[in-house]
Amino acid sequence: MVSVSSGEAARSRRRMAATIRDSLRELGNQLSMLNHHVASRLEIRDVDLDCLDLLDRHGPLSPTALGRLAGLHPATVTGVLDRLQRGGWITRERDARAADRRSVAVRAVRGRLPDVLRLYAGMNDALGRICAGYRDAELELLAGFLRQVADAGRQAAAELADRQA
Repeated sequence: MVSVSSGEAARSRRRMAATIRDSLRELGNQLSMLNHHVASRLEIRDVDLDCLDLLDRHGPLSPTALGRLAGLHPATVTGVLDRLQRGGWITRERDARAADRRSVAVRAVRGRLPDVLRLYAGMNDALGRICAGYRDAELELLAGFLRQVADAGRQAAAELADRQA
């Protein structure tokens, strides 16, 4: 029986954690590149695609809420929404639920979303093939890990934003 010293185990764990950090950085870079190519094909800016995704997942949203989620200045949000509306990607509607009659709700145009999904088909197909190689319990573990990583990223971004304010 081969015993592993606690020092060796600690070094191995640090190496694995570093490998995970490096892999997440590479994933971020590759997804950023994919999103850039998708935005280019749709003839919109990367930030516009980010906002369109947020509207699809969380919408309808007020421009202020969208700006908070995207971490964008209000003037930047206005420019993004103007471009997306001109391109037929979003609609701005009066928010009947709001106390202020000037309030606007922004929503993604559902009929345009298949154009976006079609461009992600290669990645979605590859992800499906990758997931098929894992058992349900492993997928649950991975999903939980990725949720925690996303939460940590959200928290780190919020802390940096608070320091800038």
